[in-house]
Amino acid sequence: MEKKSKFSFFSSSSPKSLPSSPSPFTSYPPSPLHQVFTQSTMEEAIERAEAIIKKWDPNTPSFTKIVSLFNHSRKEAKEFIKCVRDLRKAMHFLVSQDSQSPKLALAQTLMQIAMTRLEKEFFQILSSNRDKLDPESASGQSSTSTNSEFEDDDYDEDDNEFKKAGESITKVEKASAVVMSDLKAIAECMISCGYGKECVKIYKRIRKSIVDEGLSLLGIESYKGSRFHRTDWVNLEHMIKNWTKAAKIGVTTLFRGEKLLCDNVFSASNSMRESCFYEIANEAATNLFKFPEFVAKEKKSHERIFSLMDLQAAISDLWQDIEMIFHYDSVSGVKSQALTSLQKLKVSIHSALTDFELTIHKDSTKALTPGGGIHKLTRSTMSFISSLSEHISVLSEILADHPIPINTRLLEPYVRTPMLEEEDHDHALSVHFAWLILVLLCKLDTKAEHYKDVSLSYLFIANNLHFIIETVRSSHLRDLLGEDWITKHDDKLSAYAANYEISAWSYVYMSLPEVPTELSPEEAKIYFRRFHSAFEEAYMKQSSRVVPDAKLRDELKVSIAKKLVPEYREFYRKYLPMLGQERNIEMLVRFKPDNLENYISDLFHGTPILASSSISSSSSSWMSFGRVSS
Repeated sequence: MEKKSKFSFFSSSSPKSLPSSPSPFTSYPPSPLHQVFTQSTMEEAIERAEAIIKKWDPNTPSFTKIVSLFNHSRKEAKEFIKCVRDLRKAMHFLVSQDSQSPKLALAQTLMQIAMTRLEKEFFQILSSNRDKLDPESASGQSSTSTNSEFEDDDYDEDDNEFKKAGESITKVEKASAVVMSDLKAIAECMISCGYGKECVKIYKRIRKSIVDEGLSLLGIESYKGSRFHRTDWVNLEHMIKNWTKAAKIGVTTLFRGEKLLCDNVFSASNSMRESCFYEIANEAATNLFKFPEFVAKEKKSHERIFSLMDLQAAISDLWQDIEMIFHYDSVSGVKSQALTSLQKLKVSIHSALTDFELTIHKDSTKALTPGGGIHKLTRSTMSFISSLSEHISVLSEILADHPIPINTRLLEPYVRTPMLEEEDHDHALSVHFAWLILVLLCKLDTKAEHYKDVSLSYLFIANNLHFIIETVRSSHLRDLLGEDWITKHDDKLSAYAANYEISAWSYVYMSLPEVPTELSPEEAKIYFRRFHSAFEEAYMKQSSRVVPDAKLRDELKVSIAKKLVPEYREFYRKYLPMLGQERNIEMLVRFKPDNLENYISDLFHGTPILASSSISSSSSSWMSFGRVSS
């Protein structure tokens, strides 16, 4: 430690002009004397201080040169601190009473030795107790008393040294409390004696390296914009996942622990603890929150929106901790960087949402879905929208600033109306999701027009709309869009299914005569031929159709069978006996009513039936059924 001039400790009798080592901090004025000093008590204080300070002079060739005072004897360490305090009081007395006294020069020399010893002890405690000063241990002391056990002049050796930390803390926490108490005692003593700069310099150097090392172990590196341009998205996505975990630990444990440790050790000086925390945490924390900003600046794409929302959610979740930990003016840049990253992320997320909507609009795939099944655009879009609905808190903030620039009155009937003012944000979110689904439905309508068969167009829309409704019903979208949206789209689905039936099967329905009708045998033969031809044609065509959902598939089958089988059964029962003498009747009457139900039950699995195989199968089926009399 740099030697001070002989009488630099006190240059005047004014407390405000008490000298200190060169430092950006103002030394604390001497505390009020605990007792009225007299010449004799002053001399006694210097004598006691001389005995213990010279014993622990780090420059003398004795065992005390290599032994730690605080590790060797805590009782003696307390005595050492007490003697230094008394020595300081004695020096104040001498300055005010006899500034030319030789005792003042001796006291100055003793003070210099004492500060050298305390500086060494401070360094040793910080260096050798890193495990006891880890952020979690420091955080654990936040709710306990931070008073130094050295504060009282009198102590009882048999007292529990850790009673101020409470009875419930663990052994590890007690050990941490002891170390923090020692550091605080040394810091307070050195600061009060004008040696705060030396103390702070050691503290900053050691603790900054610990913070930097901790962040490095968490995978946090020094971020530069150029690095991100060269990183592919797969690796960047991995970095984002790591960052969200590391940021939580870094803020709530690492920086919080350092803040508490600074506040504890340097509780005697507001300026010093702020300066220490700034030097230790500002650069590292600012770098930590630059990462989301760099990610947000990368190429916008809707596939990346979920990673961006994870970053925004991570910062938002940590915001209260950030405000609490980085409340000093000197570290306000950390909050500013976090806010900048949040803003950049919001812009990037909104751009990704816009890109997603444009992707639906611009989808130009010409390939038709076989059998009128579910289009890949429907699957991918609804999967994306469903995943979006799991990030309501993030999206509500963004969409509040970016309402849909359209007349949304068209959508109002399809989403629930907010009952309370606080539901307005959710309503805006609901409208946005309803809009995205409407964009998809409009695109599907366009694709349906490419089918040459009208019934297939209706089935295509019905299949895709059913998939959309079921996705809404089974996800967070249900709460956002509401039951009215589901009910109204269920009604639309029923209408599309009905239109499919009419388009695909009405010719079969109309091939039978209206009831009641009396037909001649020749007329009956005509109707049998007409029905069988119409059914076979419809069956061969509809056998290639597909309905992936079992429930919708069964509903369509039941609806067709209810309209077709009873009428055909009655016609079959009434007119088959008239044709009993017909030759090759199996070619004329190819389907029994029960056989008809079996054919209908095989529909909508996407398995085409060739005409020749259908006829052959029908004929053999008839032969196996046998003739039926009235």
